[in-house]
Amino acid sequence: MSETTTQRADLRNVAIVAHVDHGKTTIVDAMLQQTNAFSSHGEVEERVMDSGDLEREKGITILAKNTTVFYDGPAANGETITINVIDTPGHADFGGEVERGLSMVDGVVLLVDASEGPLPQTRFVLRKALEAKLPVIVVVNKVDRPDARIDEVVSDTMDLLLGLASDIAEDHPDLDLDAVLDVPVVYASGKAGRAATDQPGNGELPDNEDLEPLFRTIIEHIPAPSYNPDGVLQAHVTNLDASPFLGRLALLRIFNGTLKKGQTVAWARHDGTLKSVRISELLATKGLDRVPAESAGPGEIVAVAGIEDITIGETLTDLENPEPLPLITVDDPAISMTIGINTSPLAGRVKGAKVTARQVKDRLDKELIGNVSLRVLPTQRPDAWEVQGRGELALAILVEQMRREGFEITAGKPQVVTRTVDGKVHEPYEHMTIDAPDEFLGAITQLMAARKGRMEGMSNHGTGWVRMEFKVPSRGLIGFRTKFLTETRGAGIASSYADGYEPWAGEIEYRTNGSMIADRAGVVTPYAMINLQERGSFFVEPTSEVYEGMIVGENSRADDMDVNITKEKKLTNMRSSTADSFENLTPPRKLTLEESLEFAREDECVEVTPEAIRIRKVVLDANERLKVARQRARA
Repeated sequence: MSETTTQRADLRNVAIVAHVDHGKTTIVDAMLQQTNAFSSHGEVEERVMDSGDLEREKGITILAKNTTVFYDGPAANGETITINVIDTPGHADFGGEVERGLSMVDGVVLLVDASEGPLPQTRFVLRKALEAKLPVIVVVNKVDRPDARIDEVVSDTMDLLLGLASDIAEDHPDLDLDAVLDVPVVYASGKAGRAATDQPGNGELPDNEDLEPLFRTIIEHIPAPSYNPDGVLQAHVTNLDASPFLGRLALLRIFNGTLKKGQTVAWARHDGTLKSVRISELLATKGLDRVPAESAGPGEIVAVAGIEDITIGETLTDLENPEPLPLITVDDPAISMTIGINTSPLAGRVKGAKVTARQVKDRLDKELIGNVSLRVLPTQRPDAWEVQGRGELALAILVEQMRREGFEITAGKPQVVTRTVDGKVHEPYEHMTIDAPDEFLGAITQLMAARKGRMEGMSNHGTGWVRMEFKVPSRGLIGFRTKFLTETRGAGIASSYADGYEPWAGEIEYRTNGSMIADRAGVVTPYAMINLQERGSFFVEPTSEVYEGMIVGENSRADDMDVNITKEKKLTNMRSSTADSFENLTPPRKLTLEESLEFAREDECVEVTPEAIRIRKVVLDANERLKVARQRARA
């Protein structure tokens, strides 16, 4: 078999990578719009690639998704060039999605905010791209921001590229450092749909009217897919989807050979076995839609139906001469959480909710199929499982999705996944970058010191904002964001990426205040709340149903306090001189799921139902809790 390779000049596969909220999805919108991917009469929403409800609500990309742009502009020389664009998440908690997206492409477009510059997640995704030896195009986005500082951002990005390349060069001696630094820079405003190769002034729009310079740069600098014309079929499963008509769909990048509808191929599974399967349906992507196709060649990204149990990382190859591709590898999980059935006294109250252990386990197993960075391990209890993931946000999103699907579950406090190295316990650390107004410098330093963070660098741009860099244990960041936003009055920006394992840092105090715990079941009364409101803040409203062991508020002191929040006013035939003034009742704090998980201590957990989120003690009975606390103190 000859080893000559040929290129498909009519095709480009590119991933758009960036930090959270630097405008990836908006620029993909503009690319689709300018290549007439939408019908002229169709109404188009903003951020069309963010298809999930949670993605739209939170304004972040959670799942890597692909779309196809058919470009026939001036740079195509009269032809139509197909550009497959992979929109990847910018959050390191969804790093498995990024690694998966990069396995499908031949180059990356790195988006950097013209004001914020490269941030930790920029570093995370860029490192992955360089390790995969993918060429990079830098796009400085949002150049029309009033606080844009384009020169400094380009300089910082080049420094980041050089630093990462020299870090990686030790492990990859064949890395071409000159090629890494010889990157084209495009200046863009995704919202305005404009791009230019000439640098505009700070806060000004690019001088070009459309994204033509970006398309030209992609075609010139991202290599066309190369393949061996004599090679056997090799198609890598990089993503999964489902269709109500066709069942499970496997998204494939074809590296060699041709895939045809109705063809019988060999399916190389994770365990090394081969199975003969038939491709019942072949679908190509056109804009945002999947359309039936008869065949697909090397370099193309297509979806196939007809293989029910196929999973990510497996290969479809030739039946006579199978040559499977290596499996996709992702970083190990750093955070774990116990997820089990709802065991509270109010369990099963929601009509039609899914409450059994079998239903919860089936849902977790289903999540494993499409989420490569997740692990589910058994625990000592048959109705609870340890779920490990990249970060707190990734696990919170899984719980929120289950809640919306009608599950009732109990979620434990997030913990870190430790390792034993040379007989010593090591825990995951993160590199954290914080941007905040300089008046909050002292408060942030104090907050990070309490969470065992070490400051590794500080720079002041002279704009009243300061940038600090810390190395901090991952468990120090559990519950950090709410406290941080309070300390900086919502003005601070904090983000982090995984930075290896180091020895256990010792005890970290997450919460200085104790909990207010209901000492009996019943209904919350305004009378009881008025008498107790000086003791702390509440999470429940009058007329809410509570049970013994449920946390109804935060104590103003450090220790836990059992309270009777169902106490009613004794009625007498004497007229009260001071009528109850319920208008003086402080409104309760409404905690979101993430805030509830942050608030919970080790001996507490979060009860999640489709209609309510409650925090409770793991042991509901007060006397039992006392016994457990004494045993722990002795131990």
